[in-house]
Amino acid sequence: IGWDDSVRCAGLPKVVNNSRFLILPGVQVRNLASHALSLAIRRLPMDWQVRYGVTPVLLETFVDRDHYRGTCYRASNWIHIGATQGRGRQDRSRTANGSVKDILVYPLQPEWRKILGVDAGTSRQRSEELLASEAIPADWAEQEFGGCALPDTRLQARLLTIARDFYARPTANLPQACTSRAKTKAAYRFLDHEKTTMDTLLQPHYRATEARTRGESIVLAVQDTSSLNYTTHAATVGIGPIGTTEDGPQRLHLHSTLAFSAAGTPLGLLDVQCWARDPNEFGMKRDQLPIEEKESIKWLKSYRAAAAVQARCPDTMIVSVGDRESDIYELFQEAVADPKGPKLLVRAKHDRALKDEQHRLWQTMESLSPVGIQELQVPRQGKREARDAHLAIRYAQVCLEAPAKQKGQSIPIWVVMAQEQNTPPGVKPLEWMLLTTVPVTCLADAVERLTWYARRWGIEVWHRTLKSGCRIEKRQLGDSDRIEACLAIDLVVAWRIYYLTKLGREVPQAPCTVYFDDAQWKALLAFTTKNPIAPIQP
Repeated sequence: IGWDDSVRCAGLPKVVNNSRFLILPGVQVRNLASHALSLAIRRLPMDWQVRYGVTPVLLETFVDRDHYRGTCYRASNWIHIGATQGRGRQDRSRTANGSVKDILVYPLQPEWRKILGVDAGTSRQRSEELLASEAIPADWAEQEFGGCALPDTRLQARLLTIARDFYARPTANLPQACTSRAKTKAAYRFLDHEKTTMDTLLQPHYRATEARTRGESIVLAVQDTSSLNYTTHAATVGIGPIGTTEDGPQRLHLHSTLAFSAAGTPLGLLDVQCWARDPNEFGMKRDQLPIEEKESIKWLKSYRAAAAVQARCPDTMIVSVGDRESDIYELFQEAVADPKGPKLLVRAKHDRALKDEQHRLWQTMESLSPVGIQELQVPRQGKREARDAHLAIRYAQVCLEAPAKQKGQSIPIWVVMAQEQNTPPGVKPLEWMLLTTVPVTCLADAVERLTWYARRWGIEVWHRTLKSGCRIEKRQLGDSDRIEACLAIDLVVAWRIYYLTKLGREVPQAPCTVYFDDAQWKALLAFTTKNPIAPIQP
């Protein structure tokens, strides 16, 4: 770190050392070590404050490289910053005859170096070089947008400024969010730059999402399509028609893949596709075209993006989740082609023919006896009130036959059917027919697959945050390329808002210092309580 003696005495109580971590041999629980570390890190700041009256800033540990690799620490996002000299605390003769240990740290607050009194001028050159190799982001904007492949450092700095401004005022229009005429002009120039494309701006966020994915045993890659209505912005160039008439609503289409933990926490985006329909092709029949020339290719592109992440995260099982629109034969073909690729969980739309069965999918499943009843909480939607639904569960393994117009082999798939019983008057009963490549061998497996699909509602919440919270349909930028560049930033801002909301509900007792620095939480508290004096324990 580069402390002198006086600063070290003041800062050392805020550094917590993890000196022992043991899981006995023979425990066969996947990712138990990294999961246990994550749970401990989540609890530690609050417990340490209560027990010792000190809010820790940094965690550290040492891993003996002769015996261990520190895999569980790295999976929990600890940062390797160097190695010891192998001397040990009892090496009075300076012979360095001990074992060399890797040093790993885990910052609990973004401003950890500032809080610990580390000054760049007094830090030793070696510590600066070590930290430079794995720099700790100063805030969320650097974590999600830092290292973007832009041709100029000024563009990188402007990207971070715009992201922070949008996040500080998510409901404001662009001039209001930027707060000054100079910053507004700079933002417009940034969005008009030929290199600030949506894909380029989202690459750092994709990497950050992948890092969060590594810490999970199961990740649900939920994909869904939404449309952005810019009909009222008549002068906007590059948008296309939607609906039944050529001069109807003018929109952009957005197909996103949002990663969720099994518990429903949004981890970030894995893939985003944005396009406008060609007005010259309006009304053309596309049934006979190959899938590469149809909009349906969006499902395969999303799956391939998840497959790329799966290849780099072999210890995480990624499950691609889609609604009824994703029930296409080519997607099943791709999913079963590579056993090491992502799994698939799709809600069925088509009553497909089955191999060696007299009846089609629905009739075959309905002929089975229910294996149990599962209660599911259905959230409020529009005028429909929230309710507890009781679902009769059936499951089976079948083989889907290829469609009549396509050539292909039958595809083995597991099916879970859930039908709501005793529905309230005037309410359409729930019925889910789920197709999955994840084996279903018992009622518990079937219930788990239903729970995974229920997480799909999270992407609808994110879409609502994007439209009504960040108001992306109100952006008046005149051109679809500028809209897409601006949209890339809004997408991440909307995710960040949703992410913090979920964390606040799941760990409501966590101290605010985990997510905000001192200036932020004190200003917010003074504003909401009208009391300028901050409490001793935040």
